[in-house]
Amino acid sequence: MRSAAPAGPERAAFYERISPGNLAPLWESLHALVTPQPVSPVEACLWRYAEVREHLMEAGRLITAQEAERRVLILENPGLRGQAAITRSLYAGLQLILPGEVAPAHRHTQSALRFVVEGEGAHTAVEGERTVMRPGDLVLTPSWTWHDHGNESDRPMVWLDGLDIPLVRMLDASFAEKLNAEEQPVSRPVGDAPARYGKGLLPVDWKPRSQTSPVFSYPYERTREVLETLRRTEEWDPCHGLKMRYANPATGGHAMPTIGTFVQLLPKGFATEPYRCTDATVYAVVEGTGRTRVGDRVLDWGPKDVFVVPSWAPHRHDAQEEAVLFSYSDRPVQEKLDLWREARG
Repeated sequence: MRSAAPAGPERAAFYERISPGNLAPLWESLHALVTPQPVSPVEACLWRYAEVREHLMEAGRLITAQEAERRVLILENPGLRGQAAITRSLYAGLQLILPGEVAPAHRHTQSALRFVVEGEGAHTAVEGERTVMRPGDLVLTPSWTWHDHGNESDRPMVWLDGLDIPLVRMLDASFAEKLNAEEQPVSRPVGDAPARYGKGLLPVDWKPRSQTSPVFSYPYERTREVLETLRRTEEWDPCHGLKMRYANPATGGHAMPTIGTFVQLLPKGFATEPYRCTDATVYAVVEGTGRTRVGDRVLDWGPKDVFVVPSWAPHRHDAQEEAVLFSYSDRPVQEKLDLWREARG
């Protein structure tokens, strides 16, 4: 769309007269509002885990988990500084829980995911059920569910937090509440949710109360087993390698209504073809080394690093070693609104 011709004195005077009435001329901004293709301030960026971890451990000496409520270093996109956002709709941060600590129970309307980066043996409790956390595990916290974290191990635990904070903020739909106790009461045994909902069976009269998966823990051991089984077919997608979507077993849809979660396997030496999509995507490296070319930028990554690819940015992955990448985006929202697009090659 073309922008309007520069305003002459008569038009400028008109704009000045209507401004006190909270009015503005669309023709002066239409070209910037309805663009021929996505335009975003989000920049391709990579956070090296070894560097962030050093700062995170220093934070562990400066403030307790109880004081902070959540001891997290936000991964702020350089194009969105001060907005606590890694993309326009999503948040990312690395959270630290030291041995013996508890991150106190609370709930909020924002949906959250935890992708375990370091350590083993801490737990997350969601609505009265605990799950033990191990590297590569994906743990979900549905909107408005009580949750807390504790570390009974003898090592630090670190995980990547992904939330729809910017999206909920844009909708002015944020609510939050603290529990009058550090930890919520445990009412169900460990493993209850996967046994009840994740084995191809469902309780006979059960009806979903939420659009989020009733299985809130997706262990990496099982995820890796799936990838290994499917690699035998050698049906490699030229743009993705072998890419799977974490699913809600009750619906077959995305595991969360506002955040799509994915995992992909890239064999050693595999170079994907150029690809772009409208959902800006956050990646966490689980295994392997490689590089991702985003436009003119090259992001060299290794285990535990995090990087982001902006909306509609052409990119391709090159795996120097066999690699597993976890990722998340706002694709479920875009699909529901008939906005999501992709382009291959």
